[in-house]
Amino acid sequence: MGLTEQSCVACRGGIPPMPADEAKQRLSDVPGWELIDDAQKLSRTFTFDNFIEAQGFAGRVGEISEAENHHPVITYSWGWCTVVFYTHKIGGLHENDFIMAAKVNTLIA
Repeated sequence: MGLTEQSCVACRGGIPPMPADEAKQRLSDVPGWELIDDAQKLSRTFTFDNFIEAQGFAGRVGEISEAENHHPVITYSWGWCTVVFYTHKIGGLHENDFIMAAKVNTLIA
């Protein structure tokens, strides 16, 4: 089953974050995304032709995130929107972050 067909599973904490080498291998599943903060977060900046498109995209990311109950950091301004995923409870990456990155990618396909 591909990442976009999966749903996020609640992370209760108490587990270690995904190791950096595993996160690097999984990047091929989420084109356009990069690892930041010592491979503890996934980030991607999307570009748009104006502010309204960036704002609309941020809203659509928010809708998917709310439906999956896994919320990113979303920052946007004129012509761009940056989305950052990580799992707060474990202080790093979890499979849920890659599921969400794949789902966000479908918004621009």
